[in-house]
Amino acid sequence: MNLSISQATKLQIDDVACLFDRYRVFYGQESNYDAGKHFIKERFNKQDSVIFLATKDNQPAGYTQLFPSFSSVSMKRVWILNDLFVIPEARNQGIAKALLNEVKNYAILTKAVRIILATEVTNTVAKNLYETTGYCKLDQFDYYTISID
Repeated sequence: MNLSISQATKLQIDDVACLFDRYRVFYGQESNYDAGKHFIKERFNKQDSVIFLATKDNQPAGYTQLFPSFSSVSMKRVWILNDLFVIPEARNQGIAKALLNEVKNYAILTKAVRIILATEVTNTVAKNLYETTGYCKLDQFDYYTISID
């Protein structure tokens, strides 16, 4: 297996958009490649996310998308790992771990204080992956959300 992880560019928008659409379908959304491509294109144009693309044998196999935030207390950058997806046929080959390693290296390079993420309570595969790669579940905070329709 020839695996490569790199920061995605606008030249790879079609590959990222395809993976992004499959990611959304995985989370129960209807497929909408065109809207997804528009969303990803906006992220590139506005430079408000960082996307890493994994290719296996020169074919897109997975991606992760980070959004920036900041910690007022530490006065440092925080990265929100919002998306992590590997196509089903490429799973269990170390691609997700390689993407997480690239994210960690990027966080170190950008002098971030931490990476945060969330996953569904029932997503035991992802939870196991995160815990085996050094992420820990924090129980000292209660998180709240409000939906804006």
